[in-house]
Amino acid sequence: MNYSEAVQEIAEIIPDFENELVKTTPQNSYTVTRNFTECIKNMIRQNDRNVLFKSLHKMDKIYTDGDTALKNAVEGVFIFSLDNCTAFCPEEYRKVIFSHISKGLQQTYSRQIYNHGL
Repeated sequence: MNYSEAVQEIAEIIPDFENELVKTTPQNSYTVTRNFTECIKNMIRQNDRNVLFKSLHKMDKIYTDGDTALKNAVEGVFIFSLDNCTAFCPEEYRKVIFSHISKGLQQTYSRQIYNHGL
């Protein structure tokens, strides 16, 4: 899957995503992932669990099925921002969020967090 296909995947759960992305130039794997991550941050803040959980599943699909550029973008943008996204969440909500993130992305998150600066 390339970034254009990822946009179509995301638009299945966030219909307005393509229109929002048009405002961003240039469009590439990093801008798509950054915009999707911002949407997820907003869902977390607004406690929109239904769409949030679908979005986390979709992010996993993008990571699993994506080309190298998408995988790198997910690791560099989404995974890196997870702590920031959930920092002010109650512990219980944070656990619920992480329970909806795939084992593969959780392992990538742990690897990135614990290897930071080494």
